[in-house]
Amino acid sequence: MASTADFRNGLVLNYNNELHVITEFQHVKPGKGPAFVRTKMRNIKTGRTIDNTFNAGVKVETARVEQRPHQFLFKDDYGYNFMDNSTFEQITLPEELVPFADIMKEGQEVTILMHAETEQPLTAELPTTVDLVVTYTEPGLRGDTATNTLKPATVETGARIQVPLFVDVDTKIRIKTSDYSYVERVK
Repeated sequence: MASTADFRNGLVLNYNNELHVITEFQHVKPGKGPAFVRTKMRNIKTGRTIDNTFNAGVKVETARVEQRPHQFLFKDDYGYNFMDNSTFEQITLPEELVPFADIMKEGQEVTILMHAETEQPLTAELPTTVDLVVTYTEPGLRGDTATNTLKPATVETGARIQVPLFVDVDTKIRIKTSDYSYVERVK
């Protein structure tokens, strides 16, 4: 059990008999009335985000979750295959537990959240950014730089993202995994 004072990003709660991870939280102390905590929580199974408000000091049930480093090996008919970096055991996750599969390439390091009591994999998470090579994009128009204009591009994994006009084919770029946005060019 934990109270609202223990809330932090990444804390896993057992809320309505389902596991939710806190993605954002804010302690609010209004001038009139009791304090409360406003949260955004993502359901680990479905990936859906919900907003919830807890009264300050309320006890909530937490779940013990371990983060284990794995390496993505390959995809087959059964799902995505990962290898534990410490024990070299392989596990297969179904597609619904890998939300970012279209920007994940073979050999990519990922973190798999495991429920500590049941040893059941809950979800896989990429690092905050990944580096990928652009395989196709239209050439940018010369002089079209009055505004921050973006164009579609396809990266080596097949995902389509928006990039600035100066990015060309065979350019290695860094992508933010949370919203698939362009960050910078990589040397």
